Amino acid sequence: MRVIAGTARSLKLSTPKGTDTRPTPDRIKETLFNMLNPYLAGSLVLDLFAGSGGLGIEALSRGAEFAYFIENNINAGKCITENLTFTKMNERAVLLKRDVISGLQYLNTVSELKEKYFDLVFIDPPYHAGYEKKVLDLLAGQKYINNNTLIILETEANTSPAIFMNETFFVEKEKIYKTNKHLFIRKT
Repeated sequence: MRVIAGTARSLKLSTPKGTDTRPTPDRIKETLFNMLNPYLAGSLVLDLFAGSGGLGIEALSRGAEFAYFIENNINAGKCITENLTFTKMNERAVLLKRDVISGLQYLNTVSELKEKYFDLVFIDPPYHAGYEKKVLDLLAGQKYINNNTLIILETEANTSPAIFMNETFFVEKEKIYKTNKHLFIRKT
């Protein structure tokens, strides 16, 4: 896995050993970020279920101002820290070593976020674990999420978004790949 473009272009990122995480393949990441390019400059990014940090680091490399990573897997957290240091982006990022639900609640106490909102939120949860609805329900009431926030949710290609959407959000666009898809979600 590598950084596709930007200031850290072509740098290889480490990934956690084992099957606890599922890094986004370079080809899919390139397609995704080509679509996101207009939103990246100066953006504030949140990377949930961050794994190796590949999505947040790609955003930083392409011009995002700052990124928060939430990951509770110890090995994945070490990879994120290594990758941020290796790409020289550790000054522009914070890693919260906790589960996503408590991490999202903790963000309400971060003074730097009192008057800000996230421009991009990446959600790449383990498949079949049921996190999508819980996370979207929690995000619906957060002051750091507004109508301009673009949420990108990765899920299996055959999953219907109707099973986890709520009345606060709508799917603006879907990008379907061979085995998975990205849903581009905004607040109504």
